[in-house]
Amino acid sequence: MGNAQCGATPKVVVTEIYQSIQGESTWAGLPCVFVRLTGCPLRCVWCDTAYAFQGGTRRPIDEVVDEALAYDCPLVEITGGEPLAQKGCGPLAQALLDADCTVLCETSGALPIDRLPEGVIRIMDLKCPGSGEEARNDWSNIDRLGPADEVKFVIADRADYEWSRDAVRRYTLDSRCRAVLFSPVFGAAPPRDLVAWILEDGLPVRFQLQLHKFVWPPDQKGV
Repeated sequence: MGNAQCGATPKVVVTEIYQSIQGESTWAGLPCVFVRLTGCPLRCVWCDTAYAFQGGTRRPIDEVVDEALAYDCPLVEITGGEPLAQKGCGPLAQALLDADCTVLCETSGALPIDRLPEGVIRIMDLKCPGSGEEARNDWSNIDRLGPADEVKFVIADRADYEWSRDAVRRYTLDSRCRAVLFSPVFGAAPPRDLVAWILEDGLPVRFQLQLHKFVWPPDQKGV
């Protein structure tokens, strides 16, 4: 797994590796190994993983893959932080694919998702105005979506909902990817309100809750 340019072993900075259930997306409820990379250029106001903004340990990719495989779980998600902010994210994803894992990558959508190798399932956020990071959306990523990918909107209020609804319609997102996910900000947007709005507008989206936050305390790490 050597680097052709300098012969060095690729490395990534890792905050944590752990096994849990997948709490979101169409993969929700399945056992999953999470590889959380360190660092993120965004500062969403409702972020629940700010502890991954800094610190972490720089580790060789083969070592990270070995630890993930030790859980004997075929589903692995690379997350963050913002995993695509690290150049080693693509090689890490490829190494996991080569080990016959199903690889998900949770990304903010602020960076080009084609930095990931073919075969990775991209779960891409589009940042609503309520996140404070709407301006960071890389809208060209919509044309990079594939049929296995998913797009997620994290919704804090009615204004966020209307913004998300309009984006789904404008870009016909439901025809571009596997699923469009609408998720209420935990503890902010009332879930029943979001459900009512979706039904009222007949949107072709999937409502979701963050399942792991109903199993463990919302601020607990490694779940």
